[in-house]
Amino acid sequence: MRGTTKRTKRSPERVVVLALDGVYPFELGIPSRIFGAADGHYEVLTCTVDGRPVRTSADFTIGVAHGPEILRTADTVVVTSMPPAYIPTELPDEVAAALAQIRPDARIVSICTAAFVLAEAGLLDGRRATTHWQVADLFRRRFPRVELDPDVLFVADGRILTSAGAASGVDICLHIVRTDHGSELANSVARRCVVPPFRDGGQAQYIEQPVPVSGAASTAATRVWALERLDEPLTLSDLAGHARMSLRTFARRFNDEVGLSPGRWLIQQRVARARHLLESSDLPVDRIAAEVGFATGASLRQHLHTAIGVSPQAYRRTFQQSR
Repeated sequence: MRGTTKRTKRSPERVVVLALDGVYPFELGIPSRIFGAADGHYEVLTCTVDGRPVRTSADFTIGVAHGPEILRTADTVVVTSMPPAYIPTELPDEVAAALAQIRPDARIVSICTAAFVLAEAGLLDGRRATTHWQVADLFRRRFPRVELDPDVLFVADGRILTSAGAASGVDICLHIVRTDHGSELANSVARRCVVPPFRDGGQAQYIEQPVPVSGAASTAATRVWALERLDEPLTLSDLAGHARMSLRTFARRFNDEVGLSPGRWLIQQRVARARHLLESSDLPVDRIAAEVGFATGASLRQHLHTAIGVSPQAYRRTFQQSR
């Protein structure tokens, strides 16, 4: 993830949702629901490219109160998704004109297939991005200059954020709340909306797979067991032994269920725990590294930088200032 650009924000921050032709009603409602539960920190407005009602993917249209001119006032713009049949083969003039009104310092977010719109506008060139796994191959063919990662739930690359299918819009909006105002508020929003504050794994766990053999053992209990022992030097043998599986069977089943290898998942969980401790405590970095199972503070710094592009000290300064 590229370093987040410092932006001058109003209070509350204005989020403008751009509804395009064929919009999924579910995804259209996500920003209002998540940001609207954030204790008044955000104002959410919805617009279309011409201010007129827009067709949805369902059997009704949606009327909005604003046209594209409201995009000029947005601190964050969310472009919502549409079915594959509605994905434009080239950017319509009215959509290009609407996107051109977004301020250069505004944050831009796509949900699901809306990544095609951002890519057509050239906003994703040279950047890492994601979209729904079902259209990943089409995306790669059309936009070879974009570094597509179809295995994740969302990608934050500087001021441009992209998310995978449907409910990953919830994940990316919670990520924004967490980035702007810390984990405490993001967790509170998640509880109010009755959604998990952070989902493990990536899109791979949702890709259609053959139905598992009836009675096949799960790795879920071992994941719970491992989360209680992150400070220990857990190995693949330890995990497979707890699950009472061979190494090969455990690794295969784990990847099928979670969408990550056991090693990558452990690192992800340790980084997530370290982020929480950096936000919520004043423990030294070396102590946090030991608490989450990294051998040294240097190892924590490396993994945190790989995951989110910042050092522990920079991450702590950002979140302690936002608390």
